[in-house]
Amino acid sequence: MVTKEVRPSIHDVNCDVCGRTILKGERIEPYLVLGGQRRLVCELCVGRAETEGWLRESAHGDLPAGERRPEPRRSLLARMFGRPHVGGDANGGGEAGATAETELDADHGRQPEERVPPPQFPPARRTDARHVRAVPTNAQVKVERALDLFNASSHARTIAGIARTLGEPWASAHPAPAAPSEVVIVVAWELSWYRYRVDLGDADDPVGLLGKGEELDEIGADDRDWNVSAEADGRLAMRGEEAQ
Repeated sequence: MVTKEVRPSIHDVNCDVCGRTILKGERIEPYLVLGGQRRLVCELCVGRAETEGWLRESAHGDLPAGERRPEPRRSLLARMFGRPHVGGDANGGGEAGATAETELDADHGRQPEERVPPPQFPPARRTDARHVRAVPTNAQVKVERALDLFNASSHARTIAGIARTLGEPWASAHPAPAAPSEVVIVVAWELSWYRYRVDLGDADDPVGLLGKGEELDEIGADDRDWNVSAEADGRLAMRGEEAQ
């Protein structure tokens, strides 16, 4: 009886990149492609395989496992009453979570919190510095300057209106003893009087009403030194020698 030797069948192995047959003793490297399929790559085609994004099988075990996303913290009411938490995901689950929280609040009679916008305040108005005029030192010059400022103000029209009813008034103008930059002007009739303050150093609002009354005895003797005359239009001017 003749004994027949059985030899295993040897199949050729080809490179999955270039397609050539792997030579005996030549090293091949297994790679994984998309879908987990296994591919054999010769040493000459390793660069091409990695360029295509194939993953070396020997390095697959070194990759870190995908980290599990932490579960969002459940609300206090959800934990107390055993409600399942509805968390947000990449497909808009945040809106579902907000809806679940709103429904939970409604079940227990609590109104969902509303965001109140912060109050809007108008910008602070900038206050410009008041303009200051130079104040003369001579008393007569102070009075003349004060009369010019009074005549340019609306108070002159007030005097003209009263004069049409009560007649020509008496008037006086004197520097204020306690305020070097101010002049006091008094315009009076038998039935009424008006006292004005003119600040020669104030370029914005120099003329102001200090007071008024109905009896001439209410004003001092200095204020009754009538050294100023009044025109029909309410303008004031120095009398006699002081006007020269």
